[in-house]
Amino acid sequence: MTLFGLLAAALLLLALIVLTRSSWRPPRAVPAALDARQSNLEVLRAQLRQLDDERAGGSLDSEQHAQARADIERRVLDEESVALAPASAGSRRGIAVLLVLAVPTLAIALYAGLGNPRALSGETAVAGTAEPTAQDIEVLVTRLAQRMAAQPPGRVEDAEGWAMLGRTYAALQRYAQAGEAFAKASQLTPGDAQLVADQADVLAMQQGQSLLGEPTRLVERALQLDPKNLKAQALAGSAAFERQDYAAAIRHWGAASKLAPPDSEFQRGLQASLVEAQAALARGAGNPGSAQSAGAAASDGAPAEARAAVSGRVSLAPALAARVAPDDTVFVFARAAEGPRMPLAIVKRQARELPFDFVLDDSQAMAAQMTLSKSASVVLGARISKSGSATPSSGDLQGQTGPLPNRSSQVQLVIDSVQP
Repeated sequence: MTLFGLLAAALLLLALIVLTRSSWRPPRAVPAALDARQSNLEVLRAQLRQLDDERAGGSLDSEQHAQARADIERRVLDEESVALAPASAGSRRGIAVLLVLAVPTLAIALYAGLGNPRALSGETAVAGTAEPTAQDIEVLVTRLAQRMAAQPPGRVEDAEGWAMLGRTYAALQRYAQAGEAFAKASQLTPGDAQLVADQADVLAMQQGQSLLGEPTRLVERALQLDPKNLKAQALAGSAAFERQDYAAAIRHWGAASKLAPPDSEFQRGLQASLVEAQAALARGAGNPGSAQSAGAAASDGAPAEARAAVSGRVSLAPALAARVAPDDTVFVFARAAEGPRMPLAIVKRQARELPFDFVLDDSQAMAAQMTLSKSASVVLGARISKSGSATPSSGDLQGQTGPLPNRSSQVQLVIDSVQP
């Protein structure tokens, strides 16, 4: 801060000396006035070139550039209109005083408006490395959505913009908007298997992570377009496992495993899913009808773990009601009482629906190898998020239960505390 201030002051002093040195001398002949005027014009033209460079480099947007350029151009015109007769000593010194006052003021104002004053106070150690806030992200997403909506319909070159918007909405868990964006991108490039798979994925999330119905149809279409699409093969395996077609699940997950990056977290998840599907197929191998008989067993005579589910009602403590807006997001989830904290099942609602009943079961699992059925004891939690993010943040409202069996009902879950 001290070094920057000293350097800035020195540069300002140097600029003022250059601009005002002739103003403090006795009046001279016309050529001296011409030289001073020409010097000032050169300075202003240099400032115009610097503004253009900053606009090209992206440090100024169009509006800021236009405003600053208009100001400098007005000053150029003023210089051009100055009379060639020598100025009086009083008027020259008046100009000098004006420059002494105006140049530092203008420099400070420009830096405050266009620079990064927070860097002086140590709020950002390195330019560009500060973490964006939820408000920053929301502004960027809104701008992108408005820009895409303003484009003429049917332009193929807009497909990437719609796809980017869809992925952003998906990351923010705004699945309905993500599905609309992916659908528009897919309409512009109907042969893109990845876009179709992305659309299937967010549609499944809207259905409580179920791929049955329209998501499965989209996955099949993606595989027709590109049998080697990793996401489509993985989703096809999940859809097959969900309908208890374990042989098909093994086939699709095996294909996806060959396409996934070696030793990646995604491939390890696929391997775990393959083991689970193989075990499920082995358990049903002796039953006639394979998948069909396995489906019947799930509702009649199936192992107890297959019927794991937790249900109850979530409510908000009256003392916290004033801190909640109707559009805030409510997450209700179950996690293992011991072990990884990754949710085994999760549902997403809005605060305006509180209080509401919930059911958590294996159909809401975030990973095939981590389900409610695989943990005999679970903890239920509920959280209200202003940002809509599934990641906890300070100020979120929350509540949780103690350990419960993975087959519990009539659980009362109260949101009664604030995330530190």
